[in-house]
Amino acid sequence: MTGLLTILIIVLAVLALAQIVRVFELSSEIRKEDAVASQQRDNDINGKLLLVFLFLMLGSFVWMTIHWWDVMLPKPGSAHGEDIDSLMNLTMLVIIAVFFVTQPLIFYFGYKYRGLKGNRAEYLEHNNKLEFIWTIIPAVVLAGIILYGLTTWINIMDPENSEEPIVVELYAKQFGWNARLAGEDNKLGFANVNFIKGVNILGVDPDDVNSLDDRVTTELYLPVGKPVKLKFRAQDVIHSAYMPHFRVQMNCVPGAVTQFQFTPTVTTAQMRQDPGVIKRVDNINSLRTAKGEEPYEFDYVLLCNKICGSAHYNMQMKIVVVEESEYNDWLKKQTTFAEAI
Repeated sequence: MTGLLTILIIVLAVLALAQIVRVFELSSEIRKEDAVASQQRDNDINGKLLLVFLFLMLGSFVWMTIHWWDVMLPKPGSAHGEDIDSLMNLTMLVIIAVFFVTQPLIFYFGYKYRGLKGNRAEYLEHNNKLEFIWTIIPAVVLAGIILYGLTTWINIMDPENSEEPIVVELYAKQFGWNARLAGEDNKLGFANVNFIKGVNILGVDPDDVNSLDDRVTTELYLPVGKPVKLKFRAQDVIHSAYMPHFRVQMNCVPGAVTQFQFTPTVTTAQMRQDPGVIKRVDNINSLRTAKGEEPYEFDYVLLCNKICGSAHYNMQMKIVVVEESEYNDWLKKQTTFAEAI
């Protein structure tokens, strides 16, 4: 009797163990199905969120472009500025067009082929036609932009002028600018940091006869419609002469002389009357008034576009573009180097 009971208990134990295993298998399958269903729900939600993000991204781009358009630079005040703006506008047009084509496609395909049951993308190992399209089109567009850019750069850096340009040196040091205008001979005297002493802050060679009629100023006047050749030097570190309204920028390198030639086409007074400038100035003054600051009046300005030290943000010089007669009157009032020493 005891043996029979033992056998019965063993059989029942085996059957119970089998049922436990079966329950575990069924629960695993249920959990697996729940996990798959949960994963597909997550994939579906994330795919839809991709579309939401796409519309938010494109909408915010359009909104920011419209909202911040008025803080962009106004019309250029130099002859070559229009060429710079045209090149910039073309480049941005191509970039924005590619952005509005590629980004919706990327997000759409992320949404379309999100991980749902039976939703599979077709695998293409190679397609000569597609390879040709996405290789040759960017190559042609980029080649056109590069060619246009090189042509613009060459025309700007090697301008054709019917008259000799006015020679002006812009001297950079931490943290300020000085301008040196050539005298009647339109030739700047030799200069070197080794000559810096006392009032000779630009290191002009006093023994060079071309130096004697040079004029050193901290504010620069330029005549409208006259070509100007700017020569750049730096005393200490690399600075970058940046005149945004003229679309001019050139590095100032210690121990070297760089140059850039341009022609101012709009006087300071005329630029102040430009509707675009008036709108921008009004916007600036509304912010300054709220802070209790003095109102701002438009001026051409020379800035440093290199982070050259702790007071880099203060490194600027006022540039005034006037009619030729007013420029000549201003020039006569400036002290020559011979008189200063």
